[in-house]
Amino acid sequence: MNYLARRGALFLVTLWAALTVNFVIPRVMPGNEAQAVLATFRNINPAALHALEIEFGVNVHQNVFVSYVEYLRNCLTGHFGVTAQGVPVMTEISSKLPWTLALVGVTTIIAFVIGTFVGILSAWWRGGRLDALPTLFIVSTIPVFFVGLLLIYFFAVKLAWLPLGSNYTIGATPSLSLSFFWDVLEHALLPALSLVIVTAGLWVYSMRNNMITTIAEDYVKTARAKGLSSPRVMFDYAARNAILPNLTGFAMQLGYVLGGAIVIEYLFSYPGLGYLFYTASTNHDLPLMQGLFLFYTLAVLVCVLLADIVTAVLDPRTREA
Repeated sequence: MNYLARRGALFLVTLWAALTVNFVIPRVMPGNEAQAVLATFRNINPAALHALEIEFGVNVHQNVFVSYVEYLRNCLTGHFGVTAQGVPVMTEISSKLPWTLALVGVTTIIAFVIGTFVGILSAWWRGGRLDALPTLFIVSTIPVFFVGLLLIYFFAVKLAWLPLGSNYTIGATPSLSLSFFWDVLEHALLPALSLVIVTAGLWVYSMRNNMITTIAEDYVKTARAKGLSSPRVMFDYAARNAILPNLTGFAMQLGYVLGGAIVIEYLFSYPGLGYLFYTASTNHDLPLMQGLFLFYTLAVLVCVLLADIVTAVLDPRTREA
């Protein structure tokens, strides 16, 4: 309980700091949300500007402390204002979140599982044939946008096997039918493959290095000396401890996933949170950018907290730290 209390307190302090930074930054910038929306117009009507400031919740004459308290209350209740198009920020985020979870979230988990398993086998049979497996993931050093462009050229343009862009065929009606599911899967295959190819290699080399260090520990040598089976020593003794450093990294990666892979979603015009953040930045949509920033921060903090809890369950030594 003391360990959980410490981690929970750190979570709350970090979240409060992120909320405060998100409050301060727009207020030290010139102008406000309403002026940013009307920046492309000439001869702005003061009455229209004032009406738009009320819509965005901007009150230039309000005390800063009162504004801060009101801002915190709105964050706790999930009210982040409206976008430049007049849509509530949370409505816009919630409409894009399922697509990012389906694409980037699933591919991140797949890449982690593949990379971890290959790293375990490679380190356990170090110097053997299986140790050559990590060389297959050397492509992870290539930028993700370049891998995506190659896949687009070969499979979408040259061979025309897979569709290009969007999350499903334009004009199609979303439904629970098998044909629509297959259409969504075809559109997601190229961006998903790009992410798996690039990120799996990172987990392969990380897990391999951790395993090599763990195999040299005395408790692993003792388990082998007792005559335990090779798979049991490999997974129950070596891999279980070697994976611990990767859990926090995976949790942070999974948290960032909720923010969306901006480059991939932009490259494939995939309407997830990453593409939403790109459009918000290009349109100077400050309320939407603030809402996305808070959502990303909360996602990372929650995932890291869960990773700390899992690590404490798997390794009791961490609870004593």
